[in-house]
Parts: sequence; C-alpha cells; structure tokens
Amino acid sequence: MKFAGKVAVVTGGSRDIGRAVCVKLASEGASVVVNYNTNQADADATVAAIEAAGGKGVAAKADVTKPADVDALIAASRDAFGDTIDILVNNAGGLVARKTLEEMDEEFFNFVMQLNTTSTFLACKAAVPFMSKGASIVNLASLAGRDGGGGGAIAYATSKGAVMTMTRGLAKELGPKGIRVNALCPGMIATTFHDNFTPDAVRENVANSTPLRRQGRAEETADAVAYLASDEASFITGVNLDINGGLAYS
Repeated sequence: MKFAGKVAVVTGGSRDIGRAVCVKLASEGASVVVNYNTNQADADATVAAIEAAGGKGVAAKADVTKPADVDALIAASRDAFGDTIDILVNNAGGLVARKTLEEMDEEFFNFVMQLNTTSTFLACKAAVPFMSKGASIVNLASLAGRDGGGGGAIAYATSKGAVMTMTRGLAKELGPKGIRVNALCPGMIATTFHDNFTPDAVRENVANSTPLRRQGRAEETADAVAYLASDEASFITGVNLDINGGLAYS
C-alpha cells in the first residue's frame, strides 16, 4: 500500500488510461478524485471500480481548460479528503480530430493546445499550493510529442511536445520544494483514442512494427504512472518516460 494516506487528483479519470490510473492508485491506498467533464456515468463507473478494489474515490466535474473549473476541482478534493494533495496526474486531453495544416484554422489549433497544454498548466498552478515535500506530478505526454505524430496530428503533437517541455521546467522550479514532476510518453495503447482516430489497419501495422509485436494496455501505463508517483522514484524528476513497447527510443 505505497500510497496509504495519500490523496491523488486524476484529470480525465473517467475512462481508458485515466480510469486505469485511478484504480491503480486506489488499489495502493490512495484516496482518488476522479475528474470528468461530460460523462458522469463513466466517472461513477470509475469510482465503483475504485471501491471494488477496496479504495476511496469521488467524482468531480470540471472542464480543465477553464481556470474556475480547475479551482473548483481542487476545492472538491479538499472538501472530500483534506487540504493536502500528494499526487496530481494530468491525463485529460485528446487529439480531437485529424487535420492537416491546410484543413486547420486558428480556432482548432488553439483548442487542441488548451485541451492538452493549458489544462496541464492550470491543474499544476491550482494544485501546487496544496502540495508539499514528497508530492509528485505525472503528466501524460505522447510519443507524438517526440516524433510529430501520425497524419493530421500536428496540433496534438505540438501540444504534447509542449507538455514535455513544461515537465522539465516544472521539475526545475518545484524540485527545491521537494515536488517531483515527470511525464509519460505512451505509444500505441489500446484505448478509445485509437478506436476513434486510428484505422484498424494502421494499428495492426504499428503493432507489427513494435519489437513486442502488440499494442500496450491502459493498465501498463497506469503501472508506470504509479511508479513515477511513488517514493520508489524519489530521485527521478524531469523525465519524459517512453512507454511504447520499443517502437521508438528517445
């Protein structure tokens, strides 16, 4: 129970990687705030999974691209579990749509940046005043942030590259306070993200090009989040950790 007595806030925690992270942290003893924006049913299902694993969880609605909503999310955590936040996982985000440079307008580009990068900034800014020595932030970046992503992913890849750089900067700034900041860069993980945006033939081709010859699982990503958030990684900060089955190396 490496997180016994600790409080975790997970943005975008209602499904896929976010849900797996919430359940993993709770199974190790954390009390978990499951953030969602539109789908309360999925968030409630995540809370039910947390409770089934013997943990404590609450669902909290917030659009993490909006400062007031993020402040309310942190307030919900404090109301439920006390003033201290020990773990922040910035998982909320998405590709939204595949659009080429020609197809994109400024509004679309800015929205993707807000969804993936601004949300991370806002959550960190709101949570850090309630974090102390030994606390940890784990951001979800992407392999796309390293290699530019697949077709039509310019905005998404740019936003995730910014998350990677923000992770390094935050690690330097918050390190003297004893707060560690790391990020994960997932490759092809079997989630609804790829169900919605990646054709089956492309997924199969990527899996066959991966040394482990498969896609990753959300639970494997959650295991990596839990490691980075734990005291087992107490001397690791500013790292953008690849989790892609050997598909690419940093």
